[in-house]
Amino acid sequence: MTRIRFWFAPLFLTCSLILALSARPAQAGPNPVVIMETSMGRIMIMLYPEDAPKTVENFLKYVDAGFYNETVFHRVVRAKDSQGMNVVQGGGYTFPVQYKRPLFPPIVNESASGLQNVKGTVAMARADSPDSATCEFFFNVTDNPSLNFSQSASQIGAGSYTQSVSAGYCAFGKVIRGMDVVEKISQVKTARANRMEDVPVTPVFIKKAYRAR
Repeated sequence: MTRIRFWFAPLFLTCSLILALSARPAQAGPNPVVIMETSMGRIMIMLYPEDAPKTVENFLKYVDAGFYNETVFHRVVRAKDSQGMNVVQGGGYTFPVQYKRPLFPPIVNESASGLQNVKGTVAMARADSPDSATCEFFFNVTDNPSLNFSQSASQIGAGSYTQSVSAGYCAFGKVIRGMDVVEKISQVKTARANRMEDVPVTPVFIKKAYRAR
């Protein structure tokens, strides 16, 4: 009996170890990187699916479909005061300021779990509805805290509170190379065009957007 126990114990431990290892979740791969070849230079963006999985998935669907190829950066907004924002927006128009219909339905806003809108991040643009983002995105040229998700409560009486929520804009990636290109784009001259403000006078093209291999 002693000899049987001697061989059985290590075999049992080995089997247990194999089962434990196989039960572990698969290790996540490296963060996807998207390259944008623009008429003013190359921009490389690292995406963060752990923070904003649906947003990253949606953005990559547009990239893989070639949707952003030959579109333009149609808005360059520069802050006029300390409360303003500095962004470069693209992904939804072709030259000359021609709307490009999205390929996929709007996505849920993941701003509560996404990155903060700090300098160098890329975020989804949207309409007034929080869950209305489709294809348009913008680069944060500076820290833009007013675009972050926020939630606060204030007391209005004994045991009575009012809650305020700002849905914010979901940041889902960050420029890892080419921030100087984004900053150059942010300095171009702008004007009003087709009832839209802050349109670059000289168009800045996204010639091609694709995944890094």
